Amino acid sequence: MAPHSHDPDHHDPAPAGGHHAHAGRHGRLGRLRELFVPHRHDPGVAVDTALETSRQGMRALVVSLLALAATAALQAVVVAVSGSVALLGDTLHNFADALTAVPLAIAFRVGRRPPTRRYTYGFGRAEDLAGIVVVVFIAASSVLAGYEAVRRLLQPTEVRQLGLVAAAAVVGFLGNELVARYRIRVGRQIGSAALVADGLHARTDGLTSLSVLVGAGGVALGFELADPLVGLLIALAILLVLRDAAREVYRRLMDAVDPALVDQVEDVLRATPGVVEVGEVRLRWIGHQLRAECEVAVDGALSVVKGHRIAEEAQHRLLHQVPRLMAALVHADPVGYAERDHHELTAHHLRRQP
Repeated sequence: MAPHSHDPDHHDPAPAGGHHAHAGRHGRLGRLRELFVPHRHDPGVAVDTALETSRQGMRALVVSLLALAATAALQAVVVAVSGSVALLGDTLHNFADALTAVPLAIAFRVGRRPPTRRYTYGFGRAEDLAGIVVVVFIAASSVLAGYEAVRRLLQPTEVRQLGLVAAAAVVGFLGNELVARYRIRVGRQIGSAALVADGLHARTDGLTSLSVLVGAGGVALGFELADPLVGLLIALAILLVLRDAAREVYRRLMDAVDPALVDQVEDVLRATPGVVEVGEVRLRWIGHQLRAECEVAVDGALSVVKGHRIAEEAQHRLLHQVPRLMAALVHADPVGYAERDHHELTAHHLRRQP
């Protein structure tokens, strides 16, 4: 069976009643669009939607870059007035976080390129490579935070204008947290592990900003070592975030998927009329979109046309009911006919996984 492409705008899970909500993701505007734009299944629509999800990612990157650049610029002014080394480190960190948008932007742009005869699955994996870069940035953030904290312990520095430093720390935290939530939300909407990892990175920078605030409070109370001690704790917290982000990117690189997705695919296949049994199911992420390869068993006495129709119906149901599934390949095996192994020619070449 040839893979069946479909518009992922229609991939939201079916509601409790079992009917698929075509415009659920876009709310009123989406429902209005459905009134004037007919529901289509052609590959052109799928390509257009893939471009739209990339545009969402690009928009998230641009907005967050501008927000973090503005936050860092405000902090830089306070650094010049106060001479705070801790705030200087946080400011540089925010500038570095803004720059993580660059590899992701490149990845989203590369991911728009159509498949070629060499890259037959397209270029969606560029996002996973960008995720590795983001993980490296998070690791560097942890090392830098720890280094600055130790250096401040060994060489305490007088800080002026503690009120301004505290205010700048709050601005840094709020700016990073807003950017983090925005990146994580959009990343999950379009299925981009790299963008989610970058959102987690922004969240670590917000924690770093809070350490500046706590340190400033300690200095105000006469405890000069408060800032570097809290900085060490924040460096450890960044390591925890690094673990989660690295695990997410690693799983994408290893073609891991949520087992609940596999269960959902199997349930959809079993509910398809004409499917007798469900065999092997494989799912993989290509960038922020899913591909599926599945085996089903149908009555061996059916004609080729009717068996193909059942497989086509299974594909169609999958593309409607599995979120972000971009293409599905369903192979139909005959059962109950001639009582023979229909894979005997290839069985010794393939090792079936349990």
